[in-house]
Amino acid sequence: MSMHYLGAMRGTGRLAGSDGQAFGPADYDVDGYLMNTGRVVASGELRMPAEALTLAFGRNDLRLFTEDLGVLTVRFSGKRQNPNEEAAHIDVTEGLPPPKKWRH
Repeated sequence: MSMHYLGAMRGTGRLAGSDGQAFGPADYDVDGYLMNTGRVVASGELRMPAEALTLAFGRNDLRLFTEDLGVLTVRFSGKRQNPNEEAAHIDVTEGLPPPKKWRH
């Protein structure tokens, strides 16, 4: 399976569950890729206070409401090794811009 690098997407948003539970502000930094299927995917890092990250970790219904009014569907893609850590690896599965909108 081949992928084409599209660029980086960084910003600030608010993390919440689909049930409306708010986890608070978060910074994100992800890299986007165009799959040979035509689908855009992204992965990278989410940073927020450790307490909020611990509460959100493991949920499969998370939405990141970005400062530019976008809504990204995110999931954590690694194990939480340290409950005091303020960063975690994420995959973005929905809400990404089309290939031509990415900054290189």
